[in-house]
Order: sequence, then C-alpha cells, then structure tokens
Amino acid sequence: MVDVQGTVADGFEPVRDAFAANFARHGERGAAVVLYREGEKVVDLWGGTKTTDGGEPWAQDTAQVVRSVTKGVAAAVPLLLHQRGQLDLDGRVSTYWPEFKAAGKERVLVRHLLAHRTGVPVLDTPLTPAEAIDGISGPRAVAAQQPVWEPGTAHGYHAQTYSWLLGELVRRVTGRTIGRWIAEEIARPLGLDLWLGLPEEQRGRVGRIAAVEALAAPAAQGPRLRPKRSVAEAYRDPESLTRRAFAAITPLPDENDPAYLAAELPASGGVATAEALARFYAALIGPLPSARTARSGGRLFAPATLTMARTEESAGPDRVLVVGTRFGLGYMLHGPACPLLGPGSFGHPGRGGSLAFADPEARIGFAYVTNGMRRGVTADPRAQALVRAVRTSLAAREA
Repeated sequence: MVDVQGTVADGFEPVRDAFAANFARHGERGAAVVLYREGEKVVDLWGGTKTTDGGEPWAQDTAQVVRSVTKGVAAAVPLLLHQRGQLDLDGRVSTYWPEFKAAGKERVLVRHLLAHRTGVPVLDTPLTPAEAIDGISGPRAVAAQQPVWEPGTAHGYHAQTYSWLLGELVRRVTGRTIGRWIAEEIARPLGLDLWLGLPEEQRGRVGRIAAVEALAAPAAQGPRLRPKRSVAEAYRDPESLTRRAFAAITPLPDENDPAYLAAELPASGGVATAEALARFYAALIGPLPSARTARSGGRLFAPATLTMARTEESAGPDRVLVVGTRFGLGYMLHGPACPLLGPGSFGHPGRGGSLAFADPEARIGFAYVTNGMRRGVTADPRAQALVRAVRTSLAAREA
C-alpha cells in the first residue's frame, strides 16, 4: 500500500480515493494531483517515489517532466502577446519570421500554428537530440520544411515540431526565448515551480521518468481496451505521419538528461509540479488571491482571450494521431479522444500520462503529473479516474 500524503477539502474525498486506487489498480509509481476551485486549492495529494524503481519518496515539492502538457503552458504566450497588442493571430507567420515562408508556407497564419494546421508535423531529415536543443537547427529545419498538406486545410498533431515553430515565433516577436518569457511573465509573478529550461539548482527536485507497464485488469473490470487497428498500424508504419511526427527527434532523447531538462522545448520539455500547473490553469480563468502580480489581480486571460483559447479551430480526423481530435488556439478541447471535465474544458495531456486543464464553468484548474510513462497520448486511465472523481465531487456538492 502506498502512503498518500496531502489534503483534500470536504467533499473532494473521491479524488483522494481515486488517487490511492491508481497505485493498486493502474501500476502508479510516483505522482501528484492538485485541484484549484474558485482560485483556492482544494486538493493537494502526492505519493509513491521519485523514481519508478523505488528509492526516495515523492515530496510535496517534487517536480516532473510533463511532456506535451508543456504545450498548454507555451500556448499562453502567443495568446498573451495578442492580448497585449504585440502579435496578430490572423497575421502571417512570415511577417514575424521571414525565412518561414519558404517551401509553400507563405500563407501560414499564426492561428494555424496554434491549431496544428501548419502542415509541418514531420521533418524530412530528423534532428539528433543535440540538434533539437541547440536553438538553431530546429527553427532552421521547420522553416525549410515543405508542408505535407496545404496549410490551413486540415489538422494533425505537431508532436515535436511545435517546439521550434512556437519557440522561434516568440523569439522573433519579443526578442526573448520562450522559456525566459514564461519565467518572467508567468511563473515568477504567479509563484509557480514551473520551468521551460530547468535551472541547475532545481535538478534535485525532479523525479526520473521511465516507462511502466499497465497491470492486468481484474476480470471484474472487463478486458483491457486496445487501440483501434488503424491507430496501431499507424504507429507501426515507419512511413506514416504518426511515426514520422514523433520521430522528428531521432533517436528519442533521454528526458532525464540534464542537458535536455535545461533546454527550451515547448512541445515536450517543461518541468513542473502539479501545484504549479493547476495554479497556472486557475490563473488563466480567474484571479488568484495570493498571486504576486500587478496584472489583473493574478488573472492571465482577459475574457476575450479565454474565449479564443477554447473556441474550436480544428476538429475531426487528425492526420497524425489518426483519431478525431479537437483543438482551440494551442489547447486540446474536451472530446472522446481527450476527455476533460466537460464541454467547456481546455488544456493539454502529455504522452504517457500527465494532464492539466481548466474548466471556466466549474471554475477549476486541474493537474496530474506522474513519473510512470504508459503507452497512449491523450486519455491515460489514471488521469481519467481522477477526472471522474472530480466530476463526482462537484456533482455531489451541487446536489
């Protein structure tokens, strides 16, 4: 039995029960879950170990690589730049980054980039791990890459190339790297233990991630769900957009490598605590009473920006993930492929398990982080068990 630490407010006990059950039923190794409601923290739980093979216990301040959950944090940057009048979401990317118009990309709009409609989810020549983090090779490669579909006409998840597309756009607009912008404009004012580019002095707080296998489902729970044949085939086929998108960095980087942790990869390289991510999403939709910021009392998105973030820009068959996905401007939206709390929810999962999102109607910011990476991109059963528990808790309080 894992000793679950932390607190829950009255009425949110189902979340604690679900979190504890994940260790027994789903092979959880080390994890944390935090929930904010109306700007106040109502769930703060952690348990297990910082490494998947045992050792040091997970602590309240343990941080973790959160893979594509990073995309949701990074997406706030262009939206806030637009909110401040520094970036036109309907402007062409090449207006800010002239080299990007090469190879038929002269009409790509900033909103296409955020909604995964650019048509550049793959690289004809993948980058090595060293090239991926050098700050030069990635932007150069996506600028030269020919789209695999006409930009704006379809969507497909830009699993890795999102790093260099978004990072270089922000650098061209602001003169700052995206990691520095997040640190100075979001993390520091809100008091978030969240980094895109981990400082050396914070390395000791970070848990090591590793792959873990799912436990066999008891007979009472029914058979384990298997991916659709089309999805499984896409991941097996080395020539598919699916395989090529995830292989834009080849070989796969060591995500526990200090050099990788120090890099600024907004598609996949963020390091954060569950507390920081939940607080971030809570700040997107409403003020935080304890926020150390002079901007809007701790609220990040103005109402119009919030509406844009979660207004559907892409929906239907995803040319990379081979399932139906929904995207707003930089955020995944609630749907069968990525179930969140409800129709108005927006956020982002991380391949392997982690998940963070906000729901303005329920007035919540949610985050779950784990060091046990399982197969799957958008709907990990551990995260989904926690989301269901949040839904149950809210329904009981309103009954």
